[in-house]
Amino acid sequence: MNSSPLALTVLAMLNYEPQHPYGIQRRIKQWGKDMVVNVGQRASLYRVIDRMQADGLVTVRETGRDQLYPERTVYEITEAGRERVYEWLTEMLAVPKQEFPQFPAALSNMMLLTPEETIGVLERREQAISRSLAELESGLAEAENVPRVAVLESEYLRAMARTEAQWLRAVIDDIRRGRLSWSLEELEAVAGPD
Repeated sequence: MNSSPLALTVLAMLNYEPQHPYGIQRRIKQWGKDMVVNVGQRASLYRVIDRMQADGLVTVRETGRDQLYPERTVYEITEAGRERVYEWLTEMLAVPKQEFPQFPAALSNMMLLTPEETIGVLERREQAISRSLAELESGLAEAENVPRVAVLESEYLRAMARTEAQWLRAVIDDIRRGRLSWSLEELEAVAGPD
């Protein structure tokens, strides 16, 4: 099984204690890890757990039935799972991975818009990033008594949001002041004939 943020987080949650998938999903959300791990679709969580079980990283501890709930399978991490989570964690922390997020891909094609259109679009993004930054600031303020190691991902996201908002404001300003401009004719001239 290949590493992924969801697989890493599931193994980390099971490292604390055996749990059923719903409990894992709930704890990820309670601990605010859903800001960095997509657990919106429980089916994805079940698929990851199935693959981990097939690879011997987790095993079924028990299957129980409560009158109020359907049958629940409780999983626990295996020794191979502990070794794998350590490998994945150290690798993800130490080695930058070439990721392909949407925003840089869109920036690389921004010249399809006019400078005026681009200002409006980037202003919308800057406003969204600023709202997200305010939420991160609020969450970190509420977590002041939480050990810092438990909120490092929020600190990182805050730093990234601050940097992006500052960069967006600078680019918008450069477009407004004419320091960054383009036209279809200029781009065609640079591209040259086929």
